[in-house]
Amino acid sequence: MNAKAGRFEVKVYYEDVDSLSVVYYANYLKYLERGRSEFFANAGFAPWSLNDQGVLVAVYKADLTFSAPARLGDTCEVVTSIVSHTPLRVVLEQNVVRGDTRLVKGLVTLVFLDRDLKLREAPPDVSAWLKREWPNV
Repeated sequence: MNAKAGRFEVKVYYEDVDSLSVVYYANYLKYLERGRSEFFANAGFAPWSLNDQGVLVAVYKADLTFSAPARLGDTCEVVTSIVSHTPLRVVLEQNVVRGDTRLVKGLVTLVFLDRDLKLREAPPDVSAWLKREWPNV
């Protein structure tokens, strides 16, 4: 995993699991969302701040591969890193891990929208950060 990857801890609660006491598959999307939000907030681009500027960040595509379950009471981490970026899109790899075990691998493509929900380029400061911190992707 990339040294610049963001890490966000997630504890599995009763509300997250199904009747087998494993995380219900759709709840991993919530974990990934929290990981992305914190990843961008730690870089100075909190989603709520971007929204205040009229920039909306939306998931365009999400591809998840499930390898092993998280269980009630587990503490996991969402590890987020940039795979590629263009002025219009950012592709992230997000992994839910427990220790050294990858539970879920997600490839998530984000797009930037204006207040009218029209596609737009990333804000200049976001683009500059991506080019500076992730230049070879």
